Amino acid sequence: MTVDLEGPEPLYEQIAAILAARIADGTYAPRRRVPSEAGICEEFNVSRPTARAALQLLGERGLIMTVRGKGSFVVEPSAEGSQGDTPSSP
Repeated sequence: MTVDLEGPEPLYEQIAAILAARIADGTYAPRRRVPSEAGICEEFNVSRPTARAALQLLGERGLIMTVRGKGSFVVEPSAEGSQGDTPSSP
């Protein structure tokens, strides 16, 4: 997938959508690192603020978490209803 420089959607949203699709299809596995800001800048030929905004959007959507000094990682998908922390009736 490539970004559409002439399209109406902001570049950071397009990049976030591409990265989200990669998370969904398993390209970036849970608990594994996603590309850094520098890596996104290089791959998509965008500025660092654009890369940062894309990662921030993924974080707001709960798809990644950033660990200071280590990078951004894919969040494990929540197993709805099978968490094991729901008390059962006695």
